[in-house]
Amino acid sequence: MSKVVRIHEYGGPEQLRIEELDVGNPGPGEVRIRVEAIGLNRSEALFRAGAYLQAPKLPSLIGYEGVGIVEALGTGVHSVSAGDRVCVMPTFRLGEYGIYGEHAIVPARSLVAPPAGLPVIEAASIWMQYFTALAIYEIAHATVGDYVIVRAASSSVGLAAIQLANWAGAIPIAATRTSAKTTALLTHGAKHVIATEESNLIAEVQRITNGKGARIVFDPVGGPDVDTLAQAASEDGIIIIYGGLSGRPTPYPHWPAAMKGLTLRGWVASAIWNKPERFARYRDLILYGLQEGRLKPVIAKTFPLAQIADAHRYLESNRQFGKIIVTV
Repeated sequence: MSKVVRIHEYGGPEQLRIEELDVGNPGPGEVRIRVEAIGLNRSEALFRAGAYLQAPKLPSLIGYEGVGIVEALGTGVHSVSAGDRVCVMPTFRLGEYGIYGEHAIVPARSLVAPPAGLPVIEAASIWMQYFTALAIYEIAHATVGDYVIVRAASSSVGLAAIQLANWAGAIPIAATRTSAKTTALLTHGAKHVIATEESNLIAEVQRITNGKGARIVFDPVGGPDVDTLAQAASEDGIIIIYGGLSGRPTPYPHWPAAMKGLTLRGWVASAIWNKPERFARYRDLILYGLQEGRLKPVIAKTFPLAQIADAHRYLESNRQFGKIIVTV
């Protein structure tokens, strides 16, 4: 028997129930791991609340990013061996498998070796944030001198985007709600910080860019503010929307887009890991960036598995700076 987290009904963090279950043996193409650390993602909070794209069949497992030790192999698995430490990448649908627990069954195709020398807690945090932030390379082709607005800049993905923009020679502009995180954002690579509840985003971007606007906007919020982002963008700019944290419809900003020739693009990290040639190229880039110190995961806080509900409350509090990790 193993402690495993499941949800039996949609709702708040209190719906995350720790239960004693027999995880069982892996099937074909699967492995069983002893979970060591879990990286939390906003999508899991939406999933728990019943607001995610795919509604799960309840009760449901939850969680899809972390690190563990391989315990058993299903038939046809030759890529790993018992005793290997592995990263679990979020390349399966939430609820299809789930790694919130002491042990978990996961698909072997979702496993990669942790980066050499990276502590387990940091290794549990890297793949979702960097694969998501790589949109500024893959889609926007960030390069020297580009101004890049990064919304929700203190999130793990926001910080990853700041690091990647700096690596490309671009100029990251961190957009955050208040000035409370300004010093931390500047310390972690932002060249400019705009507190959007305390100042005018459009005016500040115009000042920073000498009236040109930002060529790249990287946004997990969506909603009505996309019109403001379009006004802050440069001619021939691109707005990448990779989330819907506003919970509100996202209008098309017709006149700013028409007058400036803007591109609006949706994005999900699976656009990389579902395409083998993209995946191999960017996996190696992330590993190289970690090795060379260009990329460095930022850990906001750790919680033990027994406090998984508190970890979700913190995830939804918007107080965190970086990635939240649950240790097992």
